[in-house]
Amino acid sequence: MTLTTTTHLNFRGNARAALEFYRSAFGGRLTITTYRDVGAPGDAPGADDVVFGQVEADNGFRVMAYDVPGVRDGSAAATGSTRRENGATITDQPFFVSVRGNGLDEVRACWEKLAEGASIVEPLAASAWSPGFGMLTDRFGVTWSIDVAAARDAA
Repeated sequence: MTLTTTTHLNFRGNARAALEFYRSAFGGRLTITTYRDVGAPGDAPGADDVVFGQVEADNGFRVMAYDVPGVRDGSAAATGSTRRENGATITDQPFFVSVRGNGLDEVRACWEKLAEGASIVEPLAASAWSPGFGMLTDRFGVTWSIDVAAARDAA
């Protein structure tokens, strides 16, 4: 048996825009099912909101999202803030989405797309544990931790 985990993001009316944005950053296939698609009346409020959405790329990236029913304010459903203070990341976010790649060029391409309209918590740069690490909160309110896998000794 094989288990996988997939980050599932909850939005307030803008899941489609977020998923399209993530596909532009990571590539892959976009799947969207609306509340209308699963039987909601076409004239019902939120009928065209996302009940199931996913971006899945051949490089292993996958994220799921939906619009919380009855809630529309154009943000992610998570609340809180993330910032750098005295060299440490201070946050009250319940989660970050972590993306790790094998090379700096690979993660830099994702970073540059995610950074459009984002609040940079920590710029993408070499760190003590990685050839490239950065953190940002994207324009949808989701905080991403992006890094390059560090070589590990087989000790």
